[in-house]
Amino acid sequence: MSAACRAPRSSRNRTRTRRAALTAGAAVAALLVSACTSGGTSGGGGDTNFIMGADGVATAKKGERAEAPDLSGTTVDGGQLDVSSFKGKVVVLNVWGSWCAPCRAEAPNFEKVHSDLKDKGVQFVGINTRDAEVTNARSFEKQQGVTYPSLYDPNGKLMLRFKRGTLNPQAIPSTLVIDREGKIAARSLAALSEEKLRGMISPVLAEK
Repeated sequence: MSAACRAPRSSRNRTRTRRAALTAGAAVAALLVSACTSGGTSGGGGDTNFIMGADGVATAKKGERAEAPDLSGTTVDGGQLDVSSFKGKVVVLNVWGSWCAPCRAEAPNFEKVHSDLKDKGVQFVGINTRDAEVTNARSFEKQQGVTYPSLYDPNGKLMLRFKRGTLNPQAIPSTLVIDREGKIAARSLAALSEEKLRGMISPVLAEK
């Protein structure tokens, strides 16, 4: 092809950038297609190594758990947070959006259990996603009385860091329990009652 038939280099670079952005956007949209639903039972592709309970909570045995990915960034209140800094504690990770009715329904349960367990080696962390304006997320936390931190992830990029075939978040809300070694022990893809939330945490907290 002659030089006259090629697009200018800057134009080609812009085209590649647009294509990359569209690909990333499509991936996020596919991941969140079931957003604000009661969730499902799929664990993604590949060898899953986890068991789905009758209560809809999937668990992985100690020794067969996947590492949690890098989950760090800016929080809803403008601070910085790295979930790996909580290694040595049991971490409860809740993916939520201010626009999500099931998230509003479960928020009081999370705050209650957080209040009860925060001095017993349990750290709650939220991931706020698909809220284009951080002010909406802040209003949600104020209205619901949420006192634990949440990472602000409007484009769902943190959710894409979880490997396929692991106990990855696939709906909003999703809740993961990460063990003291930073590995994913349990997952729910539905809004949780206080009883179910405690039931997810207790076995992991009892581990030595």
